[in-house]
Amino acid sequence: MKRIAVLASGSGTNAQRLMEHFAQHPLAQVVLVGSDQPRAGVLQRAWDLHVPSYLFAGKNLRDGSVLRELQGQRIDLVVLAGFMRLIPAEMVHAFPGRIVNIHPSLLPMYGGKGMFGEHVHRAVIAAGETESGITIHLVNDRYDEGRILFQAKCPVLPSDTPGSLADRVHALEHAHYPHAVESLLTA
Repeated sequence: MKRIAVLASGSGTNAQRLMEHFAQHPLAQVVLVGSDQPRAGVLQRAWDLHVPSYLFAGKNLRDGSVLRELQGQRIDLVVLAGFMRLIPAEMVHAFPGRIVNIHPSLLPMYGGKGMFGEHVHRAVIAAGETESGITIHLVNDRYDEGRILFQAKCPVLPSDTPGSLADRVHALEHAHYPHAVESLLTA
């Protein structure tokens, strides 16, 4: 049985989909949810689904404490689900090809530091793009530059607001992220 840790900083809707998808899965299970935000909604979602959680400070990511926790929990795959911090090189090297992230745009466009959530959707609309979507990629030690595993597209409508575009992008995330993670585990 593969052991998955999900790291998240926000409300946790993608983390919830992952926990639910792997709850009775024969190959893998989410065994830990980690967050750097004590008020993050993901912690309540983990509690509700009986998945242990791990709360840490940003400095714990840099000083190796998070890496030691993941190794101590015998984690096979780390899944980022709205996690806002850069993963240190030491952690990337400890989990080669085993840290995956989802980004709310069609990378390499609209990626990098500070490009998350509404910032991405505003930039996409401001640029007059006709399509947006999601990118699921492996993580390296730079924001949003790891090898792309999967992309899915949706239209950007002339009437779109950042919120309406976000709704379509979230629907793609929820539909595809658990299956992409499962494919990575079976590759």
